[in-house]
Amino acid sequence: AAPLPCSREQCSTHTQCRDQVVVTRSEVKVEFNENMVGHGDIRVVHRGGSKINSRQPVITQDSRFLLCASGECVKVFSTSTEECVHDLRGHTDAVTGVLLKPSNHLQVYSCSADGTVRLWDFTEGIHIKTYVIGYPVYSIYASAHHEGVIFVVFQLVAVHLPQSGDQLVEALELSAVLSDVSSNPAAIGFGKGLKVCIWRSSSSRSRSHTGFPSKDNKKGGKNTFMCVACHQKEDCIATGHEDGKIRLWRNFNHKKEYTYSTLHWHHSAVSSLCFTPEGTNLLSGGLESVLVQWRYNQESQRDFLPRLGSAITHIAVSPDGALFCTSHSDNKITIIQSSVKVSAVIQGLVKGESVRTDLMVDPRSKSLVLNGKPGQLQFYSLQRDKLLYNLDIVQQEYIHESGLEQFEVVKAAFDASGSWMATVEERNQKAAELELNLKLWAFDEQTQSFVLNTNISAPHEARITDMCFCQAADSQTTMLVSTSKDGHFKAWQLSAAAHTEDEGPYWSCDFVGAYHGLVPERCCFSADGSLLAVSFQEVVTVWSPASWELLTTLSQPPQAIRDLCFGRLSCSKYLLGTTASKLLCCWNLLTCSCEAAPSEDLSKPLLLKAFVEMFCSYITIPLCAVSPAVEWSTTMDVSLLLADPLTENMAAFCFQAGGTDLFVFKPSEPRPLFSHKAVCSGKVTRAIFSPREEMLESCEESSQWLNRSQLHFLTQYMDLMTFTTKAEEDRLLASSRQETEDAVSSSLSSDTVPQSSAAIKLLLQTPAHVMPSTSYLCSMFVQSLLISVTDSREQNKHAEEKMDSEREEEDSEEEMEPSNPRPQQASEGGPEAPALTKAQLRELRRVRKQDHSWSAGFL
Repeated sequence: AAPLPCSREQCSTHTQCRDQVVVTRSEVKVEFNENMVGHGDIRVVHRGGSKINSRQPVITQDSRFLLCASGECVKVFSTSTEECVHDLRGHTDAVTGVLLKPSNHLQVYSCSADGTVRLWDFTEGIHIKTYVIGYPVYSIYASAHHEGVIFVVFQLVAVHLPQSGDQLVEALELSAVLSDVSSNPAAIGFGKGLKVCIWRSSSSRSRSHTGFPSKDNKKGGKNTFMCVACHQKEDCIATGHEDGKIRLWRNFNHKKEYTYSTLHWHHSAVSSLCFTPEGTNLLSGGLESVLVQWRYNQESQRDFLPRLGSAITHIAVSPDGALFCTSHSDNKITIIQSSVKVSAVIQGLVKGESVRTDLMVDPRSKSLVLNGKPGQLQFYSLQRDKLLYNLDIVQQEYIHESGLEQFEVVKAAFDASGSWMATVEERNQKAAELELNLKLWAFDEQTQSFVLNTNISAPHEARITDMCFCQAADSQTTMLVSTSKDGHFKAWQLSAAAHTEDEGPYWSCDFVGAYHGLVPERCCFSADGSLLAVSFQEVVTVWSPASWELLTTLSQPPQAIRDLCFGRLSCSKYLLGTTASKLLCCWNLLTCSCEAAPSEDLSKPLLLKAFVEMFCSYITIPLCAVSPAVEWSTTMDVSLLLADPLTENMAAFCFQAGGTDLFVFKPSEPRPLFSHKAVCSGKVTRAIFSPREEMLESCEESSQWLNRSQLHFLTQYMDLMTFTTKAEEDRLLASSRQETEDAVSSSLSSDTVPQSSAAIKLLLQTPAHVMPSTSYLCSMFVQSLLISVTDSREQNKHAEEKMDSEREEEDSEEEMEPSNPRPQQASEGGPEAPALTKAQLRELRRVRKQDHSWSAGFL
């Protein structure tokens, strides 16, 4: 390949890369400028599925709400309905702590790694003030004895909050309390008076302001500090340790005379401790999924709340002591009432150590589907940021025992309509063969869930490597293909025939394929279902599902195919694949031929030009050893390749220098639509395009790929991330404010509004920052409080006249009753005339009193 006109070092010195790269491919010249694919205002953010168990939650003073850190926002949940009431958004990095303001129980502080502390009115979801600290903040604390001061941790620092009317304030007065402090919030506890207990990050020895060493540091003992809590009424500190013991420290003001007592029930490390507000009880939790309540000064008495589902990571208590809550390792918060009854469960996206299945979207509910609790799949709504339900795939009780091999869900796939789902579960026992089950699930309209239809034991003789449905909407049959390490791929077809009248449709094997004894790794159908591509190590085979004829093969340089994917819509003729030798290839199946191309054609560098210009480290190569059907190719370490089912766009996550870069492109165009360097650290191996509820209308070329779909991906730390534009966020915020202002204006447009009207309530409940100007509202508000004297007099006059009329009617009725006996039958055996009710008599008299003179003109 010809050398580029500028090197990476030269480009880094330019404000913008003004030099253009011109390369030739099949007599098409393409000019590329960096500005055409830069990420612009697109940000990588948490949107749905964030961790809610990363920090200790907070329960409000009245126990009505629970607040917790969730990605870049603070979520406000109702403790009674479990619904999310508000999302407090504004931080630009992960929220690392939430704290109720001691002097105002309706306000809350939040700290973030973006170096700011924000003050909120959580009842209305209003942002009040931002304090700029200037350093990433890892946790936040406060003391009732320090008005206007908060304590934050990057070191332990006291921040004196300036009194200012501005919404953005820089906190300049910082007082260092202690350096070398662990960023783990469990390492710090505030207690009675000015006492604060800390253990240093560089040592397992306990420290405080007065300082005391660890007396129980035996050789080989597992007494490492895990958490700390301070008593609010007495000089007592509780510490949890790795060996499962809890130690209560007293008299620590005397350096040589401190004492401690030991509590022991947990068999593994104590992860969280918390005293109740009055100090009468100590709560502890750990791996056992049991909340233990110890009686203070009566430690032999303890209560247990077992079977909470997963390991406890944090414990919190409401200020009035009415509610407890526990955070769990499966991204769940349990709300406990009266210390013995679980009253609510707030379940986030379950995140294990790894995701064995791919990220999938359920075509019916549009929910994200992936591994959840052991042996289950979770259906999670990204739009509502809420778990819809769990589906038990294994249907066996999970045993929490280390080293015990149990069935795991390793593969899953949906058909195009969401009517069928396929799952693969496996268990690899020691000194035993691999156990495999392929299960086909049908969607039940009555239960609105999936029910097991067919269970195929040992569908292959070795581990299944890939599985996919034919996604053609107009397909006559429903087909599933699976590939395996046993060297075969199998096609499974839904049969409408049944052995008996009680049986419904079932699945059976329709075809078994192989290629020269090679191991198949990947498979995929074309958009119309007419082609099936199966990769056998470094060879790609293309089959016809109608006849199971091998149509062609596409050979690659040594190294197995990692990903295989057909293009969509107008790009459906292209097949793309990535290899372990860091090669990305695009084949044009319409030009596929077994004849060799001229040598001068093969010597041309076929490359994806925009990738080269953006990252000079991705070197182009001549493809003389590649199949003649190759449209273009480039070298890059693609860890994941996937297609957007709604557009022609494809996404490639590329691993380089310890981080992952993203490229979005169309197979038919020799330049990417969008690129973003270092979207996260580590490799990205799970991602999905999810359809939007409402289509965006972005005019910028670099963000048009986000109009119909949203790209979600999992990082190596199991954080679910996505891409959004500043314009999109601004439009959503402006739309929300406009709706509120329109509602207020329409409610107050009436000249006279009763005092109990919805307009008054809306005026008093609407946040101030979204209200119209005061001058606009003042006259309407005052007028709505006034009652017209004329109207009130007329209303009273009408009421009095009505009452007089009713009295006269009643008197007249009493006089008429004795002189109007019930009429006799007109003739013997004839029907009896019905008696008139009092209401009918009054109506009759009212009609007789009306003036009918207007009808004389018609006579």
